[in-house]
Amino acid sequence: MLLENSVIKWSIRVTNWTEIAQTIQTALGLTTPPIAVTFTDAVPAGSASPQSPVPAGCSFWEMGAYARMATTAVHHQHCAIGVHTHNLTDAPASQQRELETALVAMQGLDYVRPDEVARLPVMSASSRYVLYGPLRDVTQAPSLALLFASASQGLIITEALGRVDGEMPAAMGRPACALIPQVLNSTRSASSLGCCGARAYLDSLSEDVALWALHGEKLEAYTKEIVTLSRANSVLRQFHQNRRAAVESGEAPTVKESLSTLE
Repeated sequence: MLLENSVIKWSIRVTNWTEIAQTIQTALGLTTPPIAVTFTDAVPAGSASPQSPVPAGCSFWEMGAYARMATTAVHHQHCAIGVHTHNLTDAPASQQRELETALVAMQGLDYVRPDEVARLPVMSASSRYVLYGPLRDVTQAPSLALLFASASQGLIITEALGRVDGEMPAAMGRPACALIPQVLNSTRSASSLGCCGARAYLDSLSEDVALWALHGEKLEAYTKEIVTLSRANSVLRQFHQNRRAAVESGEAPTVKESLSTLE
């Protein structure tokens, strides 16, 4: 049935990623802006390739906080383990030899064992490109967002992820790059304490900072809970600080009395 002289307006909801990125950074007080990471077989128009080699694939995380770039296995040439965990296509045979040499050396130190290598998370699907850039600059949901967060910031992230995912996030160890396939294969966001390599290559991954990977499809839900829990933590932190001061001064306040100090 045709309706003459009528106009049908379709409302299409578009996510404001600049707002999402700024909200996350402000609510948590992050020093390093959120980084978008996207696996794809096609490069968006205008994407630039890195102009110089980097010592490890994780170097792109730090660079991606401030600049957009499209990388291939060639750009990850000095990081055979990263190429492996990210399952990048078109990797030269030399990278497989480099991987084998690195694993032999690590096993010789008893840093990793064969059974641990077999359990190492690897991207279930291969991709030609990995895009890095500020989350604020993306036009569609990235595969995931990376956050460099302190322990107190990580507390809020943990509570937010637990609320959205229905379970507490995993905390991973070496290698740091395994965090990405772990999250994308499982669709469960997680954290990484890094590895000695990532901590050597990244200035942002200082002694008091850990890495978080938030699944792209849940970023809006995570952001909402991060804001809510950041506010709640701020109020409750003051509650506990006031209560501590009162008790240490010899008082015996009830919870109601401590709450009244917040008003």
